[in-house]
Amino acid sequence: MTYCVALSMDCGLAFMSDTRTNAGVDSISTFKKMFSWTKPGERVIVLLAAGNLATTQSVVSLLDERAKAPHDRSPSLLETPSMYQTARVVGDLLKEVITGSAPAGQSQDAFGASFILGGQIRGTEPRLFMIYPEGNFVEAGADTPFFQIGEIKYGKPILVRAFDAGMSFAEAAKLLLVSFDSTVKSNLSVGLPLDMQFYERDSFALGKQIRVTADDAYYRRISDGWSDALKTAFRQLPDFPL
Repeated sequence: MTYCVALSMDCGLAFMSDTRTNAGVDSISTFKKMFSWTKPGERVIVLLAAGNLATTQSVVSLLDERAKAPHDRSPSLLETPSMYQTARVVGDLLKEVITGSAPAGQSQDAFGASFILGGQIRGTEPRLFMIYPEGNFVEAGADTPFFQIGEIKYGKPILVRAFDAGMSFAEAAKLLLVSFDSTVKSNLSVGLPLDMQFYERDSFALGKQIRVTADDAYYRRISDGWSDALKTAFRQLPDFPL
């Protein structure tokens, strides 16, 4: 399992993913789940992946291959005219990989995967999409300003309560770390290190990229501080009248 989040804000886009793909008493694997493609001054595209590892790696590898020779291998993420068309390319490719992976007559569920796609192409606004295994997708908007894939239930409450489209990247980083810390503490299949990426609106260049490890001082401060704050808030609530 995995956990990935992307936020759509007034200042741009924020992305975060964990790196754990398998967990057990004696089996923990780590793989990158955040990928990006850029054409400086013209476009930035970021992709978060969750689901069957072979499926997601196949999709990313094919996208990479096309991006290295965009004029010879089509369609390429570096040539699409809009983020909507970019989402269509990823969705069609995902559906193709899943269909091709499942033996004839067998269920495709075991090969399922999903993606969060975000970025900006010059002449358009930053956009954020969630792409399903079937290849279809939905776009973030005012009513749904963030997307999650993977193990979403533990980290969602803080996002719903605290997200503000007007927040800064520094505030977004804090919010994402709280969301991930809640998930890591609740589910062994999600784990550190965590990858964080920011994209500033109209910059057409990747922003700051951060890898958060277990010994990161700020992460420990956020983790301990959030636990203490929850305990304090609980104690301050009125007792049930018995």
